[in-house]
Amino acid sequence: MATETETINADEAQLIRGVGLRGATTLNMIDMIGVGPFITIPLIIAAMGGPQAMLGWLLGALLVVCDGLVWAELGAALPGSGGSYRYLAEIYNPNKLGRLMSFLFIWQLTFSAPLSIASGCIGLAQYATYIFPALGSSTKVTLRGLGVVEINALPVALVAIAALALAVVLLYRRITLIEKFSKFLWVGVMLTILWIIIAGVTHFNPRLAFDFPPDAFTIFNHAGGGFRLRPEFFTGLGAALLIAVYDYWGYYNVCFFGGEVREPGRTIPRAVLLSILFVAIIYLVMNVSILGVIPWREFASTANTPARAYVISSFIERLYGHKAALIATALIMWTAFASVFSLLLGYSRVPYAAARDGNYFRIFARVHPRHRFPYISLLVMGGIAALFCFFRLADVIAALVVIRLLVQFLAQIVGVIVLRIRRPDLPRPFHMWLYPLPAIVALVGFIYVLISRPNFLKEIRYAAVLIIVGLIIYFIRARARGEWPFH
Repeated sequence: MATETETINADEAQLIRGVGLRGATTLNMIDMIGVGPFITIPLIIAAMGGPQAMLGWLLGALLVVCDGLVWAELGAALPGSGGSYRYLAEIYNPNKLGRLMSFLFIWQLTFSAPLSIASGCIGLAQYATYIFPALGSSTKVTLRGLGVVEINALPVALVAIAALALAVVLLYRRITLIEKFSKFLWVGVMLTILWIIIAGVTHFNPRLAFDFPPDAFTIFNHAGGGFRLRPEFFTGLGAALLIAVYDYWGYYNVCFFGGEVREPGRTIPRAVLLSILFVAIIYLVMNVSILGVIPWREFASTANTPARAYVISSFIERLYGHKAALIATALIMWTAFASVFSLLLGYSRVPYAAARDGNYFRIFARVHPRHRFPYISLLVMGGIAALFCFFRLADVIAALVVIRLLVQFLAQIVGVIVLRIRRPDLPRPFHMWLYPLPAIVALVGFIYVLISRPNFLKEIRYAAVLIIVGLIIYFIRARARGEWPFH
């Protein structure tokens, strides 16, 4: 296996370092502000049972800042393409356990990256049902081994796949052109957000926004003259945090194409932290302004109805009429597409980096002869994501978050401490603030998200099966190739 320095130098020779701070930050932001916040508002309010759902956004922001500091230190110290693939290999020794850890990351990415990309496509297609109601919503079918599963109607799935195909076509070109196009997409995203915020602020009613139910912040119940812990508060907060984490995710996107970033030691940490700051402010202002117009009980009542698919369109229609709502819907679809575009760009670089190291199929190491980008990886990621476009958005989000936390995030958070111990000599252009406190907070927070929700064991079982299958494949492959632990 190539050493870290050799691999980074090879990346620099093959790829173009054409993305600066502004481009990296905008790519992160359009990745983060996908369709998530426009669809998950009813879900997060229903989970917490009132405007106290803002706790989910606030605590979620704190959690991702702590994790963002992990990404910032690793991204600055190991600035090649591949992100977590490169980090996990170097943290746990690329010739020993690190080879297994990096393989498991690629293995889970085969499922989690297309799930993430598909979630943006599905959200886009669901908002399209506001303009074209005949597209339908979802239907329940029985799949062997999975039982009864709710899947999207065929027209909705086809719209999602069409959006995905367009993103692949636009990404099939030189990275410097992609950076310019990302800024164009970012303008549309910001216009959408600003319109929604201004609409809410100009019609804001504080009585609606802060209409907390009597037990909003009650953590203990009176029982027999004493106090009993109220578990509903914590399970509701866990469900809200899962949604908030999903909506914030994307702040690390720049790490996956680190081999194409200018001055990565400075650009990567700044892009990670600036994107979290800007998006957290946007989410909080947007949600408070919306709750000041539509009563939270009305939002919560749509959580399990088809109306949750286009709740912001209904918000704009109430204020400005149907025509304005159609324009807002088109802008939200633009925002969702921008997210898909950014996700595909980042994730398509990971199998490329693994193949360059010989830890994945060699075909993924191919670079376009003219435009110098990993085109095989881009096409495969897009193809797998198309299959997930048939599944319900809520199921896609839950599966994505649980799989990624178990296989990638927890190992990486522990790993930033391990790397400090193993490689104290490694140049670190950026050092985590208040080390190691942010890493510990991120670790505890993500474990809480995993275990504090209703029916969490079902999703963890699926993730565990995925890990076990990945281990079996790795050991069979390693034995045949004479790699660790068999060499």
